[in-house]
Amino acid sequence: MGKTKTKNQKKGREAARRVAEETFSTVPHTFVFQRGQIGRNVGQLVLDMRRVMEPFTARSLKVRKKNVLKDFVAVAGPLGITHFSIFTKTENSINMRLARLPKGPTLYFHVAKYALIKDVISSLKRHRMHEQQFSHHPLLVLNNFGIEGMHIKLMATMFQNMFPSINVHKVLNLNSIKRCVLLNYDPVSQEVEFRHYSLKVVPVGMSRGVKKLMQEKFPNMIFHKGVNLSESEAEQDGDHNITELPQVYSGRGNMASQQSAVRLTEIGPRMTLQLVKIVEGMGEGKVLYHSFVSKTEEELQEILKRKEARLKEKEERKRKQEQNIALKKEKRDQNKKRSLEGIKRKRPQEGQVSDDEVEDPGIPEDQAPAEESEDEAEYYRQAVGEEPDQDMFPSAKRKRGPGKSPIPFKKRKLSPGKGPPHNKKSFKSPDRGSKDGRKRFGDRKPLEGRNRFRKSDGGKKFGQKGGKGSRFAGQKKRDAGKKFGGQKSFKGRAVMKRQKGAGGKKDLKHKKEKN
Repeated sequence: MGKTKTKNQKKGREAARRVAEETFSTVPHTFVFQRGQIGRNVGQLVLDMRRVMEPFTARSLKVRKKNVLKDFVAVAGPLGITHFSIFTKTENSINMRLARLPKGPTLYFHVAKYALIKDVISSLKRHRMHEQQFSHHPLLVLNNFGIEGMHIKLMATMFQNMFPSINVHKVLNLNSIKRCVLLNYDPVSQEVEFRHYSLKVVPVGMSRGVKKLMQEKFPNMIFHKGVNLSESEAEQDGDHNITELPQVYSGRGNMASQQSAVRLTEIGPRMTLQLVKIVEGMGEGKVLYHSFVSKTEEELQEILKRKEARLKEKEERKRKQEQNIALKKEKRDQNKKRSLEGIKRKRPQEGQVSDDEVEDPGIPEDQAPAEESEDEAEYYRQAVGEEPDQDMFPSAKRKRGPGKSPIPFKKRKLSPGKGPPHNKKSFKSPDRGSKDGRKRFGDRKPLEGRNRFRKSDGGKKFGQKGGKGSRFAGQKKRDAGKKFGGQKSFKGRAVMKRQKGAGGKKDLKHKKEKN
C-alpha cells in the first residue's frame, strides 16, 4: 500500500496550487496565430514562435479559415490573453503584428529575414535543447532601446509586457532561468534583431584535471572537421561572461559564491524586424507613427474630421434601425390585438360558444374508451359516430355492424363422400361438364388438315396466309402427315430460274391461244 498524505503535505499542496493560480493570472499570455494563406515555411515560423512564448501561450491553437479577429478577441478575455502575435503574408513581404488587448496599441512589423529552429540547430556543432527548458518563461534582454523617440519607447514597452517581469524584491530561483530572448535595435538601419538562446552555467577557476572529473561525461577526443559554429560557441570565456553565483545552480561545480561562466547556445528562431507603423486600438484607430509616410498637422486634422463624420453616420443608422424595429413590433402587436377582438365579436353573432366556455362531456359510462389508431376511417367513426362513405376512404375496410360478430366468416370443411348443400359437382367428378348437353373441355377431337386453321376455330393461326414462295405456308391435303410447313429441299438458284422461265413461257403461249 502507498503512503497516505499527511496533513502538512495536503496544506503545502493547497498553498502551492493557490500561489500558482495567483501567479498565472498576473503574468501575460500571448496568442500566436496566422491570418490568410501563409505557406509552409511561415506556418513553421508561427509554431517556432509559440515555442518561444511557452509556457504562457496556446501551443496547439487551431485556426480555421472562417475565424475572424473578433473570435479571438471574444475568447481572449476569459482565458486571460493579453497580447496577440499575428503573422500574415503578401506577394511581396511577410508581416507580423503585435497587439495589446483589449484597447491596443498595435505595432506593424515587416519580417525582412527569418530562420527556423531546424535551420539554426542544423548549423550547430552541439545544441542544447530539451523539454525542461520550456517549462519556464525565457529571460528578456533589450539592447539599444534607450534612444530618444516615442516609437522606440513604445516598442520597448510592448516587448517588455509580453514576457513576465522579474521581481527583484523576492528571492529568485536561478534554476528556473534556462532560456534567453535577446532584442537588439540598430539605430542606423532601424531594424530589430530577434534571437533565442539556451543558457548554460559552467564553473571556472579550476584546474584542467578537476574540470574533467567534474564533467558529466568524458570528452570525445575525435576531432571534428567541417562543422559550423554559432556566434556564441565561438566565444571564449572571459570577463564578459564570468560572474559570481549568489546561489547553487544546476550542474556539477556550480556552487554559491563561486566563479562561473554563463554560456549561450542559439536554438532559434531568428528574425530581423523592421517597424512600419503604430496604430491605436486593434488596428482601427489613429495612426500614431509611420516610418514611410509623414503627414502635416492639417492633414491629420482632416483625417480626424472624416473619422468623426463616419462615426456619427454609423450612430445615426443604428438609431434609425432601432426605431424601425420598435415600430414593426408595435404594429404587429396591434394587428394581433385587432384580430383577437374580431374573433370574439364574430362568435356571439353566429351563435357559437367560445372554446373557453365549452365543457368537455367526457366519455359515457357504457362506452369503452376508444383505442388510439392511425386509421383514418376508425378516427372518422369515433369522431362522427357514423360509418364513412365508401368513396371517402377507399383503402379502409368497412366495419361490421354492431349485431354481427367481429370474427370473420370461416368456411366449413366437408366430410368425405358428401357434396355441398347446393349439389354442385365436384371438380374431379366425371359428370362435370355434361350438364345441359354441353361437352367437356377434353372431349373435343383434334382437327386435321386445313380445319386446324379456320377462322371459326378462334381466329387466324400462325402460317394461315401462305403466299407464293412463302416459307411458312399452310399445309395442303397432299402434304397431310408431313411436318409443319412442308417445305421441299432447295435445288439451287439456276434450277429455280429455269422453272420460273418455263412457267412464264407457258403462260404467254396460253394467252396467245386465247387471243
